[in-house]
Amino acid sequence: MNLDQLLDFNKKFVENKDYEVYATDKFPNKRMVIFTCMDTRLVELLPKALNIHNGDVKMVKNAGAIIRKPFDSAVKSLLVAIYSLKAEEVVVIGHHGCGMTNVDTEELQQSMVERGISEETLHTLEHAGINLHKEFHGFEKVEDSVSQSVGIIRNHPLLPKGIKVHGLVIDPETGKLDVVTRED
Repeated sequence: MNLDQLLDFNKKFVENKDYEVYATDKFPNKRMVIFTCMDTRLVELLPKALNIHNGDVKMVKNAGAIIRKPFDSAVKSLLVAIYSLKAEEVVVIGHHGCGMTNVDTEELQQSMVERGISEETLHTLEHAGINLHKEFHGFEKVEDSVSQSVGIIRNHPLLPKGIKVHGLVIDPETGKLDVVTRED
């Protein structure tokens, strides 16, 4: 599939008013924001496994559902969902078999070079204090990564009292959820 195919489909989608079944407002019905991985296996499986539909939750995604810094873009999105969009609960959901498990950063960097990123650019980044190995390092155990992300959110200085933050892991084959940590 390419961009022209996407645009052709979209034109028909709009002309046929297929969007009408998805009508909702910007506030999540279930007052929840989910932070998860961008894995393709979760696109339809995750909502089905959680019984969520269009309009039910806010969804934030990145590679691995990883939060390492309190003010990275994922955390900002979670805070906007809480303060501006009425979310009252945060659920971090990692998954088994994630591509961020044991990322070979040397191999990743070599792939960058093979795809046209110059050694000079990589060298410049290194001298600017950007450590690609640190930036792209994933995790060894998904449960530990989920716990780390949950910990950063729970201890965030801008998280209001009363917001529950939970951590789960989903099996991308079956949709089975396991609780890593929950707040009651």
